Amino acid sequence: MRRQLRSRRAPALPYGYRYRLDDQDEVNQNYLADEEEEAEEEARVMVVPDLEEEEEEEEEKEEEEKEEEDSHSQETDSAWWRKLQIVNEYLWDPEKRTSLARTGLILVIYFFFYASLAAVITLCMYTLFLTISPYMPTFTERVKPPGVMIRPFAHSLNFNFNVSEPDTWQHYVISLNGFLQGYNDSLQEEMNVDCPPGQYFIQDGDEDEDKKACQFKRSFLKNCSGLEDPTFGYSTGQPCILLKMNRIVGFRPERGDPVKVSCKVQRGDENDIRSINYYPESASFDLRYYPYYGKLTHVNYTSPLVAMHFTDVVKNQAVPVQCQLKGKGIINDVINDRFVGSSSEAEGSPAPYV
Repeated sequence: MRRQLRSRRAPALPYGYRYRLDDQDEVNQNYLADEEEEAEEEARVMVVPDLEEEEEEEEEKEEEEKEEEDSHSQETDSAWWRKLQIVNEYLWDPEKRTSLARTGLILVIYFFFYASLAAVITLCMYTLFLTISPYMPTFTERVKPPGVMIRPFAHSLNFNFNVSEPDTWQHYVISLNGFLQGYNDSLQEEMNVDCPPGQYFIQDGDEDEDKKACQFKRSFLKNCSGLEDPTFGYSTGQPCILLKMNRIVGFRPERGDPVKVSCKVQRGDENDIRSINYYPESASFDLRYYPYYGKLTHVNYTSPLVAMHFTDVVKNQAVPVQCQLKGKGIINDVINDRFVGSSSEAEGSPAPYV
């Protein structure tokens, strides 16, 4: 509430009345002072209610937000509940007495249809398996010539190491030792037979009968066996690399000639490799290890190996070496598959550094 003072012009009075005007001025000043005090009190009174109203508005907003959240969660729950009810009604509608929106007769028809279809497929698969032997492949005319595998294992097939730093060649030694565990002499003598060399080891009998395997002892590899030199020559810069043909069921080298291994410098100076020793000395896979009858019956079979011992290789440079299989019917010039009939190209090169 505001009060306004209306100023009035004082009438002209005689001089004798001046003292009354002065008194009136004092009264007016006192009145104005009282009005100002009342205005300040009203302002203070108005400020406090405003703060209270703001607090009430904030509380109302918070309550509204909570109500909105509760309503949203209730809507979400109700939506999930409606979906669940729809699924239940789809699986089984008690009013219409339908399942999967189909009547019982349609479901019975579907059951017999799919059951007969499954029976036909099962019969076809059973008949197919009756014509397939688990011991011998039915079709072998498209089998590729045997591929080769080299050990020790190397990701890039580069054998680079420093003789004075064992950490650079120790992993090659570990790889060879692990690979040759199945070739230990005591294990071979216990599980396999000593076959005469130079002829096929053909075994008659039913195809499901267990077949015997010929011994291939670790000692056949001599200086590359790891028995005399546990480092396989890597500690002296004369590394050993093993070559193995992949197994092919029923494979026999043609004309009774064993498959031989030949290694040479692929690109560069042939004098970079001055000497290679092969173990066995014939550098061949003897005929007594063929044919292979498959893993189900030839359980103790150990593939024959040929070790290449690079006893005199030029140091401090990479030497690209390619080792190939030589024999009748062996293909070793497949461009798209470098492991068919030959080892890798420049990657399969021992490059010892001293």
